[in-house]
Amino acid sequence: MRIRKATALAATVLALSLTATACGSEDSDTNDNGGSASDNGGSGSDDGGDAGSGGESLTIGIKFDQPGLGLLTPDGEYKGLDVDVATYIAGELGVDAADIEWLEAPSAERENLISRGDVDLVVATYSITDARKESVSFAGPYFVAKQDLLIRAGEEVNSEEEINDLTLCSVAGSTSAQNLRDNVAPEAGLHEFGTYSECLAGLENGTVDAITTDDAILAGYAAQPEHEGKFELAGLNLNDEYYGVGLAKDDTELRDQVNAAIEKMIEDGSWAEFVEANLGPAGYEAEAAPEITETD
Repeated sequence: MRIRKATALAATVLALSLTATACGSEDSDTNDNGGSASDNGGSGSDDGGDAGSGGESLTIGIKFDQPGLGLLTPDGEYKGLDVDVATYIAGELGVDAADIEWLEAPSAERENLISRGDVDLVVATYSITDARKESVSFAGPYFVAKQDLLIRAGEEVNSEEEINDLTLCSVAGSTSAQNLRDNVAPEAGLHEFGTYSECLAGLENGTVDAITTDDAILAGYAAQPEHEGKFELAGLNLNDEYYGVGLAKDDTELRDQVNAAIEKMIEDGSWAEFVEANLGPAGYEAEAAPEITETD
């Protein structure tokens, strides 16, 4: 976390009293939209005390187009499970919701955003994988989802074998696309776009037969009013996806702080409230909170 520039004396005092465990935005006063996630239940920021208002800020990468998880609404608010989780974690790190700068984190750019120091944390349906841990570190996980297919209502896909005959869509840089290519259906056609919104357009107009990604993401899209009755999940469990909080490689101090925040969020009931508030309206039945694994 980086401290806002003030007087040299104030900066010195702050530097002696705070740990420099991550890099954030230089001046969070330029963030016009930050903090609106608290409207969706990000109660963790209440525990931040005066530290956030004293000058700390965080830049956090989220998705902007995933209903129920990470969504930038037309009126400029940030909503979803990832937003609430990130806001809670920020509060435990001493940063108020108003001092969070939200940055869009497309799947293919998440490692780059962290490695360049553009963000302090990425909370963007970010599955923990060994390949990703070559360049970034993770805290968590805080959620487990299942890879599935979103298909047009009334159609059926009953087995993995049938997927080989389909043309599917996913986003570049996603574990879902890689798993489909390597393990599930190597003979299937696969279009990779920048966002799932592009995939939805293809599913609606018949360019693709299905979208593959995590079931929590797909449920959010299917439940949107503009998509009501158009799409449904196939109900296939193709892979487990453990969502973690991405951060700078080998920043063990920040990782441990985030892990502690996740554990507290689960223990005090906030995690369950966030899941129900964001995914419950889509009829999604989430698994229990996973155990923390990213400790070494």
